[in-house]
Amino acid sequence: MARPVIALLTDFGTIDHYAGTVKGVVLGVCPEAAVVDITHEIPPHDVLAAALELAAAYKYFPPGTVFLVVVDPGVGSARRAMAAEAGGYRFVAPDNGVLTLVFREVPPKRVVELTERRYARPSVSRTFEGRDRFGPAAAWLAKGIELTAFGRTLASWQSLEVPEPSVGDTQIVADVLRVDRFGNLVTNLDRRTFDRFAGVGAIEIVAGREAVGKVVGAYADAEAGSLCALFGSTEHLEIAVSGGSAAARLALGRGARIAIVRR
Repeated sequence: MARPVIALLTDFGTIDHYAGTVKGVVLGVCPEAAVVDITHEIPPHDVLAAALELAAAYKYFPPGTVFLVVVDPGVGSARRAMAAEAGGYRFVAPDNGVLTLVFREVPPKRVVELTERRYARPSVSRTFEGRDRFGPAAAWLAKGIELTAFGRTLASWQSLEVPEPSVGDTQIVADVLRVDRFGNLVTNLDRRTFDRFAGVGAIEIVAGREAVGKVVGAYADAEAGSLCALFGSTEHLEIAVSGGSAAARLALGRGARIAIVRR
């Protein structure tokens, strides 16, 4: 029988003890689990960044994986803790919209509130629920406890307002949603929408005050140091500099507008 997989995504970083402590709690409940780090480098309290990284990663994990997502600016408040089943996976997270993009792709079969105390640590810290509530819940799920055992079923939950590209007759205006560590500007414009628009006549892509040279298949297809566009691993339009950082060159970040204009 395959080992259960628990995948962690947090804003804890790796300097402090937080991420390691949560892993310790998880393994204390489910020592047979394979614990995988997606990332712990989400900017502090950045729920949208966490939602984007989770959406980019989850579908590449084995069916049945439990995703433990702790980016929780509302820790200790009245916000709910939740667990969900969607797309053949399970998710444990605060009810703050961090699962918005996953649920958009794979509507959940069931969502429950984490209220059953037997699946939490005996004392739950109001400042570290990742250790005391979310971590144990994820581990018990991985051990085979049914979702319904954790608490009442929820009929609604929080969702983020994630910007969509504005598509007109003569131009598309896309938003930069994330900047990866290489300085690539990743937008909310998917390949299918782009192809439908670009299939009728020539286009020009404008990022900031600069025209982007061309759309390439891979970073190495562009001349070193040149500005280019491409569809990256998430199949969304990126603005990049071959061998460099588009974010640094253009002084752009999340929220910047990228225009795709029909000539």
